[in-house]
Amino acid sequence: MYKIIPTVHVLSKLGVLFSILLLVPTSVSYLFLDDALRAFGSTALVTIIASCSIWLLTRQYHRELRVRDGFTLVCMLWVGFALVAAVPFYLYFPHMSYTDALFEAMSGLTTTGATVITSLDTLAPSVNFWRHMLNWLGGMGIIVLAVAVLPMLGVGGTQLFKAEIPGIDKDSKMAPRISQVAKTLWLTYACGTCVVFLALHWAGMDWFDAFCHAMSTISLGGFSTHDASIAYFDSQIIEWIVIAGTLFGAVNFVTHFSAFGARSPRRYWQDEEFRIIVGALFASIAAVSLYLWQKQYYPSWGEALRYTAFNFISVSLSSGFSNTDFGSWPLITTLWMFFLANTLPSSGSMGGGIKNVRAIILAKFSLREMLLLLHPNAVRNVKVNGRTIPERTALTVMAFIFVYFMTVVLFTFLMMVAGMDFISAFGAVTACITNSGPGLGMVGPAYNYAALTDVQKWLCTAVMLLGRLEIFTVLILFTPPYWKK
Repeated sequence: MYKIIPTVHVLSKLGVLFSILLLVPTSVSYLFLDDALRAFGSTALVTIIASCSIWLLTRQYHRELRVRDGFTLVCMLWVGFALVAAVPFYLYFPHMSYTDALFEAMSGLTTTGATVITSLDTLAPSVNFWRHMLNWLGGMGIIVLAVAVLPMLGVGGTQLFKAEIPGIDKDSKMAPRISQVAKTLWLTYACGTCVVFLALHWAGMDWFDAFCHAMSTISLGGFSTHDASIAYFDSQIIEWIVIAGTLFGAVNFVTHFSAFGARSPRRYWQDEEFRIIVGALFASIAAVSLYLWQKQYYPSWGEALRYTAFNFISVSLSSGFSNTDFGSWPLITTLWMFFLANTLPSSGSMGGGIKNVRAIILAKFSLREMLLLLHPNAVRNVKVNGRTIPERTALTVMAFIFVYFMTVVLFTFLMMVAGMDFISAFGAVTACITNSGPGLGMVGPAYNYAALTDVQKWLCTAVMLLGRLEIFTVLILFTPPYWKK
């Protein structure tokens, strides 16, 4: 049996870091004089005591992280931090069950944006801030933050970084040391957040709303301080700022570094993923807005274009904001939107789904196989961004996509067994595994997830985690070879 005590030792160190982060909403409670102070303060105190105690008990098992340690620690971190992050919700809301609290925390950390809380407009500022802070921390990944500070804690983080970063190209480095990569990622992430924050305040949001929405925009989290989401502000300027922030968060950060380093926006267009994302969104928005206008859902094409553009970009790129009830649109338009959510977000971004690069590889290898049926002796390499894709990578991609969609099918059936109708079940599972938030039917943008039963919420919570950690990182823990020496 593989021993996980050294992994628990590392987790205890990071638990201290997370308990310190809990002091931030505690300070917000002081600032706004709301009544959530006790919930955050007591959670931080208990967490730091528990983490220090575990660290003392396991300190003799300290050693360098190995490959399987990375997978174990990633899953333990996400589950453990969600369990702790749920406690303030559980303590603050008198009638909230721990199931609901964990659902909200997991939704925040996985940047899903699904919520079981109503009356967000009157929620204590510190609680609203905590929800958006979870979005922001989960966006780039608590794991990447941990990698940035792990060297200071005396633990290497390369295996941890590889286990968490989404996409197929996990070995390309933007800096000589993995901690430098993480710090560069967080610096870019923080700068983008500040730009969106200032822009939203300039567009008319107050300082608090602007800061919260900046965190959930750049992280593709989708949480809002209002029940009506972005529709509450009824401002096209705010919507365009959110669109710009969403696009920034949904583009591969390696592409951002390349463009910034070369000081040339042409680098974006040279990236194949970026071209496909822009092309698919532009074509879909144009076609669907014309369709909705012709079907008289909106009085003018300009109004149809406004709502189509915002919701397609938000949902397709796994953000989850909404400025209208797209659940009232024809089913074909919303199904296409969720199909894009499964395939469109870029690798190396905060987006969910199978990632666009995997869809590109699958499509190109499928075309190559059809060519080989006609010309069996032909030799043709598959390339993405000028790089030849090895056969082994293609097999991995195909296996992942198969497991991904089988996971959607399985959990859709489980949700139906738990009492949900097909459209709502499929919409909820798709929204959770793509981390895009609002779904269809009873979990559409006009509603939330509060009406779900406890079993349905636990299923959605599991799907959120699977979607955020790209399935294999979680499923590998349940394979017998993983636990053998």
